Amino acid sequence: MQNFQAAPWSTGLKVVSVLGLAVLAGLGFAIHHAIPYGTQVPYAESFGIALVAVPLLIFVFAILFVVTGYRLNAKCLYVQRLLWSTRVDLAGLQHAWHDPSAMRRSIRLIGNGGLFSITGVFTNATLGRYRAFVTDPKQAVVLEYPARVVVISPAHPSTFLRRLKLAHPGITVEEGAR
Repeated sequence: MQNFQAAPWSTGLKVVSVLGLAVLAGLGFAIHHAIPYGTQVPYAESFGIALVAVPLLIFVFAILFVVTGYRLNAKCLYVQRLLWSTRVDLAGLQHAWHDPSAMRRSIRLIGNGGLFSITGVFTNATLGRYRAFVTDPKQAVVLEYPARVVVISPAHPSTFLRRLKLAHPGITVEEGAR
């Protein structure tokens, strides 16, 4: 099994993560100070305390889903997270290429658009609907299957593509954008 580091966080990802943390901290602080302590309203204090947990839960879930790297073997690509790996089966993979503009003008359908990583289901005019596990869109490697597309961002896209080609000679691998 070969390990590949995830690309270093892009400037955009860093900015969104810092701003997101600031917003979450601000929300937590504001909610905490808005809790009506000692009122006669049933469950008002309990509800307020539960609301304080929402920004904390968003932070915890976002940090758990951060992409830390990739592992490649003969059958699968594993997207490494903090506590687990997400398996991407390589059976049926037809084409792979590095495309710094692959995620340009994408719309997030579901997922995380920049709090510690860019993960989830996205769509754009070039790729259609795709699943992303990305830390730097400029390092994007597109994996194209007959019925789906996956985008990852290894630190060294050309090295990843060479190793992928060695492990799967039947795959069409291109160094540049299509």
